[in-house]
Amino acid sequence: MRGKRRASITAAATLLVGASALLSIGPAVAGSPWGAGYFPNVPLITQDGTVVHFYDDLLKGKKVAINLIYTSCKRECPLETARLVQVQRLLGDRVGKDLFFYSISIDPERDTPAVLKAYAEKFHVGPGWLFLTGRTDDITLIAKKLGLSRRSDALTRDGHGASLMIGDEAGGQWMMNSSVDDPRFLATTISNFMGWDDRQPGRSYTEVAGLPTPDTGALVFQSRCGACHTIGKGDAVGPDLAGVTTRRERSWLVRYLRAPDQMLAENDPIATALLARYRDVPMPNLRLSDGEIAVLLTFLEGQAP
Repeated sequence: MRGKRRASITAAATLLVGASALLSIGPAVAGSPWGAGYFPNVPLITQDGTVVHFYDDLLKGKKVAINLIYTSCKRECPLETARLVQVQRLLGDRVGKDLFFYSISIDPERDTPAVLKAYAEKFHVGPGWLFLTGRTDDITLIAKKLGLSRRSDALTRDGHGASLMIGDEAGGQWMMNSSVDDPRFLATTISNFMGWDDRQPGRSYTEVAGLPTPDTGALVFQSRCGACHTIGKGDAVGPDLAGVTTRRERSWLVRYLRAPDQMLAENDPIATALLARYRDVPMPNLRLSDGEIAVLLTFLEGQAP
């Protein structure tokens, strides 16, 4: 039943092509139509149980980054949240002051404030980021107005796309990105879009020369695994991967990296135990190729103590 409700939300929240183009405008214009007359001022409830109004309290005069999630999602949502946590850390104290993150549940019947609060805590979400629930019809309308829903969403296993709407309400500027993109790219994109000065000194040629190249396992780990795992720095959202190639058989690791969702569905005992140990946050299917799995495991073998 929950899947049907999520599908009804995303199917009903169909955005016309013209509206999507309007939301993706570049320069701000005087008297922007994307203000109080465009965005609904419907009530939502935060993970702390506070009632807020979408336009007056969350958008008006603010710079924001907004995505859709639901806590029982087994595929993109955990990866979205983990990567956006990395973006939040990269942006530092700007989040909650110059920029506000909002994740809105498309499964409001299940995602109560308490459920959303526990979900945020699992991912070690910092201040300046609200998880929100509310009435189904109101969330449908918000998704439509933001351009975060499409006809095809109801056909996906998640019931929504992994999209992040970045906006400057006061300036009338809005831009959509993938919410599962590389966190460093997203942080830079947001900073540039908001016009923030980067006062950090640039890297020298010697530093750049030491960065991982596209064909290395280090890059695969950094771009695909680093949102949830460390190597030798302790557990994060998922387990510390130091020594994982000695703790697990290589054949099991290959299967798990290729299709962790399938192994959970088959009640694989190790996969099931990991899910329980790490607070029911499932390993998402990263759709790694055989080549990526091979170089990643070789890299992890080289990190073994």
